[in-house]
Amino acid sequence: MQLLAFSPQWLLYLMACFVGAVLGSFANVCIWRMPRGESVAWPPSHCPVCGRRLAWWENVPVLSYLALRGRCRTCRCRISIRYPIVELAMSVLALLTWWYFGDPLKFFVYLSLFILPMVIVTGIDLYHYIIPDSISLPGIGVGLIVHVLLGGGEGSYLWTAVDSVAGIVVGGGALYLVALAYEKLRKQEGLGAGDVKLIAMIGAFFGWKAVLLILLMSSFLGSLVGLAVILILRKDLKYAIPFGPFLAAAGVINLFAGQRLVAWYMGLF
Repeated sequence: MQLLAFSPQWLLYLMACFVGAVLGSFANVCIWRMPRGESVAWPPSHCPVCGRRLAWWENVPVLSYLALRGRCRTCRCRISIRYPIVELAMSVLALLTWWYFGDPLKFFVYLSLFILPMVIVTGIDLYHYIIPDSISLPGIGVGLIVHVLLGGGEGSYLWTAVDSVAGIVVGGGALYLVALAYEKLRKQEGLGAGDVKLIAMIGAFFGWKAVLLILLMSSFLGSLVGLAVILILRKDLKYAIPFGPFLAAAGVINLFAGQRLVAWYMGLF
C-alpha cells in the first residue's frame, strides 16, 4: 500500500525524464541543422553521411544509440557521442525542473522556452562559435512575456515588464560595452554580437537584478574553464573559448538557485 501511495509521484518524475529526453532529441536536430541553414522540421531524421531515413526505433533517445553501438546501421559511420549526452542532460534538467516547480505550466514553459534554447545555444556555440539570432531575438520577446506572467513576483504587470526591459538593456548593454572596450584595447574581437543578444534574452526572462548575478557567474565559470584549458591543453591566452555556454549555464543556475545565491551573498555583509 505504501508503494502504491508513492507511485503517482514517481510516474510524474518518469514522465518528466521522458519529456526531457524527447526535447533533447529535438535539440540535437537543431544543433546539427541550424548552423547549416537547414530546416529543423523537414526532411525527417536521417543519417548525415549516407542519407538513409531512420526507422522509428533508431530515434529513441539514448537507447537507440546504445542499441546501434554508436554507428549507423547502413554505412557504419560513427554517431557522435553528443547525441546521448544532450538527451541525458535534458532528461536531468527536466527532472530538476519538475522537482523545483512541481507545476505543469511552469514546467513546460521554462523547460521548453528557456532551458531547451540554452542547451541548443550551448551545443551550437561549442561546435561552431555562433549563436543563432533565430533563437536569441525571438527569445527576448518570449522572455518578457514569461517574466510578466510567471516570474514577476508580487509587483504589477507594468513594473514587472519594466524589470524585464531593464534586464534586456542592462544585460545586453553591459556585455556590449565590455566587448567594445576589449576590441578597442586589444584590437581584436573578444565577444561576439551573439553573446550580447543571448544575455539580453536571459535578462528578459529574469530582470535586471538577476542578470547582474548571471554576468558574474558566467564570468567566473568562464575564467575557471579557461584557466583549466590553458593548464591542461597548454594553450595560450589567445585561445578562443565560446562564452555562450557559460552565459547559458549561469542562466539555468539562476533559474533554480538565483534567489538563494543572492540571499547568501547579501548575508555575508
